[in-house]
Amino acid sequence: MTAPAIGFDLDLTLADSRAGIAAVYRLLSAETGVPIDTDAVVSRIGPPLEVEIGYWFPPERVAAMADRYRAMYRDVAIPVTTAMPGAAAAIAAVRAAGGRVIVVSGKNEADTERTVRFLGLPVEEVVGGVFGAGKGESLRRFGAAAYVGDHTGDIDAARAAGAVAVGVATGSFDLVALSAYGADVTLPDLSAFPDWYADFAGSRCTAAFSGQVNANE
Repeated sequence: MTAPAIGFDLDLTLADSRAGIAAVYRLLSAETGVPIDTDAVVSRIGPPLEVEIGYWFPPERVAAMADRYRAMYRDVAIPVTTAMPGAAAAIAAVRAAGGRVIVVSGKNEADTERTVRFLGLPVEEVVGGVFGAGKGESLRRFGAAAYVGDHTGDIDAARAAGAVAVGVATGSFDLVALSAYGADVTLPDLSAFPDWYADFAGSRCTAAFSGQVNANE
Protein backbone atom coordinates (compact mmCIF):
# COMPACT_ATOMS: atom_id res chain seq x y z
CA MET A 1 0.00 0.00 0.00
CA THR A 2 1.14 3.57 -0.71
CA ALA A 3 2.12 5.51 2.40
CA PRO A 4 -0.15 8.51 3.05
CA ALA A 5 0.89 11.91 1.72
CA ILE A 6 1.21 14.65 4.32
CA GLY A 7 0.88 18.42 4.19
CA PHE A 8 2.82 20.75 6.47
CA ASP A 9 2.47 24.41 7.32
CA LEU A 10 5.71 26.40 7.17
CA ASP A 11 6.12 29.16 9.77
CA LEU A 12 6.42 27.81 13.33
CA THR A 13 5.67 24.31 12.05
CA LEU A 14 8.68 23.51 9.87
CA ALA A 15 10.49 26.87 10.00
CA ASP A 16 11.35 29.11 12.92
CA SER A 17 10.99 32.46 11.20
CA ARG A 18 10.43 34.58 14.30
CA ALA A 19 13.81 36.32 14.31
CA GLY A 20 13.59 37.07 10.60
CA ILE A 21 10.06 38.39 10.72
CA ALA A 22 10.89 40.60 13.68
CA ALA A 23 13.95 41.94 11.85
CA VAL A 24 11.89 42.93 8.80
CA TYR A 25 9.33 44.71 10.97
CA ARG A 26 12.09 46.59 12.79
CA LEU A 27 13.41 47.84 9.45
CA LEU A 28 9.91 48.76 8.33
CA SER A 29 9.43 50.69 11.56
CA ALA A 30 12.76 52.48 11.11
CA GLU A 31 11.94 53.43 7.53
CA THR A 32 8.45 54.74 8.25
CA GLY A 33 8.84 56.09 11.80
CA VAL A 34 5.85 53.96 12.88
CA PRO A 35 6.41 52.13 16.20
CA ILE A 36 5.89 48.37 15.81
CA ASP A 37 5.88 45.94 18.73
CA THR A 38 7.75 42.98 17.27
CA ASP A 39 6.96 40.80 20.29
CA ALA A 40 3.28 41.22 19.47
CA VAL A 41 3.97 40.51 15.80
CA VAL A 42 5.72 37.20 16.39
CA SER A 43 3.00 36.12 18.83
CA ARG A 44 0.49 36.25 15.96
CA ILE A 45 2.37 34.56 13.11
CA GLY A 46 0.03 32.64 10.82
CA PRO A 47 -2.63 34.86 9.19
CA PRO A 48 -1.94 36.76 5.94
CA LEU A 49 0.67 39.51 6.05
CA GLU A 50 -1.89 42.22 5.34
CA VAL A 51 -3.72 41.36 8.54
CA GLU A 52 -0.64 42.04 10.67
CA ILE A 53 0.33 45.14 8.68
CA GLY A 54 -3.18 46.43 9.35
CA TYR A 55 -2.47 46.57 13.08
CA TRP A 56 0.23 49.19 12.51
CA PHE A 57 -0.73 51.16 9.40
CA PRO A 58 -3.97 52.76 8.18
CA PRO A 59 -5.91 50.89 5.47
CA GLU A 60 -4.68 53.11 2.65
CA ARG A 61 -1.05 52.19 3.44
CA VAL A 62 -1.43 48.46 3.98
CA ALA A 63 -0.81 47.35 0.38
CA ALA A 64 2.31 49.49 -0.02
CA MET A 65 3.73 48.42 3.35
CA ALA A 66 3.07 44.75 2.56
CA ASP A 67 4.93 45.18 -0.73
CA ARG A 68 7.86 46.81 1.08
CA TYR A 69 7.92 44.03 3.67
CA ARG A 70 8.06 41.39 0.94
CA ALA A 71 10.80 43.26 -0.87
CA MET A 72 12.98 43.06 2.25
CA TYR A 73 12.08 39.53 3.35
CA ARG A 74 14.43 37.54 1.11
CA ASP A 75 17.62 39.29 2.17
CA VAL A 76 16.71 40.05 5.78
CA ALA A 77 14.55 37.22 7.10
CA ILE A 78 15.47 34.07 5.23
CA PRO A 79 19.17 34.04 6.19
CA VAL A 80 18.27 33.94 9.91
CA THR A 81 15.45 31.40 9.56
CA THR A 82 16.10 27.99 11.09
CA ALA A 83 14.34 24.65 10.99
CA MET A 84 11.99 23.89 13.84
CA PRO A 85 13.13 21.02 16.08
CA GLY A 86 12.12 17.73 14.51
CA ALA A 87 11.28 19.21 11.10
CA ALA A 88 13.86 17.25 9.12
CA ALA A 89 13.02 14.01 10.92
CA ALA A 90 9.29 14.50 10.35
CA ILE A 91 9.72 14.88 6.61
CA ALA A 92 12.21 12.02 6.53
CA ALA A 93 9.69 9.74 8.25
CA VAL A 94 7.12 10.36 5.53
CA ARG A 95 9.57 9.93 2.68
CA ALA A 96 11.20 6.83 4.16
CA ALA A 97 7.78 5.16 4.23
CA GLY A 98 7.20 6.08 0.58
CA GLY A 99 4.89 9.02 1.26
CA ARG A 100 4.98 12.46 -0.35
CA VAL A 101 5.17 15.86 1.32
CA ILE A 102 3.60 19.18 0.39
CA VAL A 103 4.23 22.48 2.16
CA VAL A 104 1.26 24.86 2.10
CA SER A 105 1.79 28.27 3.69
CA GLY A 106 0.19 31.65 4.13
CA LYS A 107 3.54 33.23 3.24
CA ASN A 108 3.77 34.41 -0.36
CA GLU A 109 4.82 31.64 -2.72
CA ALA A 110 8.23 33.05 -3.66
CA ASP A 111 9.38 33.36 -0.04
CA THR A 112 7.81 30.03 0.87
CA GLU A 113 9.85 28.36 -1.88
CA ARG A 114 12.99 30.28 -0.90
CA THR A 115 12.61 29.27 2.74
CA VAL A 116 12.10 25.60 1.90
CA ARG A 117 15.19 25.67 -0.33
CA PHE A 118 17.27 27.56 2.25
CA LEU A 119 16.43 24.99 4.91
CA GLY A 120 17.08 22.10 2.53
CA LEU A 121 13.68 20.50 3.12
CA PRO A 122 13.14 17.67 0.60
CA VAL A 123 9.48 18.06 -0.36
CA GLU A 124 7.54 17.30 -3.53
CA GLU A 125 5.50 20.48 -3.77
CA VAL A 126 5.31 23.98 -2.29
CA VAL A 127 2.29 26.29 -2.28
CA GLY A 128 2.22 29.76 -0.78
CA GLY A 129 -0.17 32.65 -0.36
CA VAL A 130 -3.12 30.73 1.09
CA PHE A 131 -4.51 30.66 4.62
CA GLY A 132 -7.08 28.68 6.58
CA ALA A 133 -9.67 26.83 4.53
CA GLY A 134 -8.08 28.35 1.42
CA LYS A 135 -5.33 25.76 1.78
CA GLY A 136 -7.82 22.96 1.28
CA GLU A 137 -7.77 22.95 -2.52
CA SER A 138 -4.01 22.41 -2.71
CA LEU A 139 -4.12 19.70 -0.05
CA ARG A 140 -6.96 17.87 -1.83
CA ARG A 141 -5.22 18.06 -5.19
CA PHE A 142 -2.05 16.64 -3.66
CA GLY A 143 -3.99 13.89 -1.92
CA ALA A 144 -2.79 14.82 1.56
CA ALA A 145 -4.23 12.47 4.16
CA ALA A 146 -3.26 14.82 7.01
CA TYR A 147 -2.20 18.42 7.44
CA VAL A 148 0.19 19.46 10.20
CA GLY A 149 0.23 23.00 11.53
CA ASP A 150 0.57 25.18 14.61
CA HIS A 151 -2.39 27.53 14.05
CA THR A 152 -6.15 27.09 14.35
CA GLY A 153 -6.31 28.17 10.71
CA ASP A 154 -4.39 25.00 9.88
CA ILE A 155 -7.18 22.96 11.43
CA ASP A 156 -9.60 24.77 9.12
CA ALA A 157 -7.28 23.85 6.24
CA ALA A 158 -7.35 20.16 7.12
CA ARG A 159 -11.13 20.21 7.47
CA ALA A 160 -11.51 21.85 4.05
CA ALA A 161 -9.36 19.12 2.54
CA GLY A 162 -11.09 16.24 4.31
CA ALA A 163 -7.75 15.45 5.95
CA VAL A 164 -6.73 14.60 9.51
CA ALA A 165 -5.91 17.80 11.42
CA VAL A 166 -2.63 17.47 13.31
CA GLY A 167 -1.91 20.39 15.62
CA VAL A 168 1.60 21.02 16.91
CA ALA A 169 1.96 23.33 19.90
CA THR A 170 4.98 25.20 18.57
CA GLY A 171 3.20 28.48 17.80
CA SER A 172 0.81 30.69 19.72
CA PHE A 173 -1.72 27.91 20.47
CA ASP A 174 -1.04 25.30 23.13
CA LEU A 175 -2.24 21.70 23.14
CA VAL A 176 -5.46 22.56 24.96
CA ALA A 177 -6.36 25.34 22.54
CA LEU A 178 -5.63 23.23 19.47
CA SER A 179 -7.69 20.35 20.82
CA ALA A 180 -10.55 22.62 21.82
CA TYR A 181 -10.62 24.10 18.32
CA GLY A 182 -11.00 20.64 16.82
CA ALA A 183 -7.61 19.15 16.04
CA ASP A 184 -7.87 15.39 15.56
CA VAL A 185 -4.36 14.91 16.92
CA THR A 186 -2.20 17.21 19.04
CA LEU A 187 1.58 16.91 19.41
CA PRO A 188 3.87 19.02 21.60
CA ASP A 189 6.27 19.44 18.68
CA LEU A 190 7.46 17.63 15.56
CA SER A 191 9.75 15.29 17.49
CA ALA A 192 6.61 13.26 18.24
CA PHE A 193 5.56 13.15 14.59
CA PRO A 194 7.54 10.11 13.29
CA ASP A 195 5.98 7.74 15.84
CA TRP A 196 2.51 9.15 15.15
CA TYR A 197 3.02 8.87 11.41
CA ALA A 198 4.15 5.25 11.67
CA ASP A 199 0.95 4.38 13.54
CA PHE A 200 -1.18 6.47 11.17
CA ALA A 201 0.30 4.92 8.05
CA GLY A 202 0.02 1.45 9.53
CA SER A 203 -3.63 1.86 10.49
CA ARG A 204 -4.52 3.20 7.03
CA CYS A 205 -2.80 0.30 5.31
CA THR A 206 -4.53 -2.18 7.62
CA ALA A 207 -7.91 -0.60 6.94
CA ALA A 208 -7.30 -0.59 3.20
CA PHE A 209 -6.17 -4.23 3.20
CA SER A 210 -9.20 -5.29 5.26
CA GLY A 211 -11.50 -3.47 2.89
CA GLN A 212 -9.88 -5.18 -0.08
CA VAL A 213 -10.21 -8.59 1.51
CA ASN A 214 -13.85 -8.00 2.39
CA ALA A 215 -14.57 -6.81 -1.14
CA ASN A 216 -13.09 -10.00 -2.56
CA GLU A 217 -15.01 -12.35 -0.31
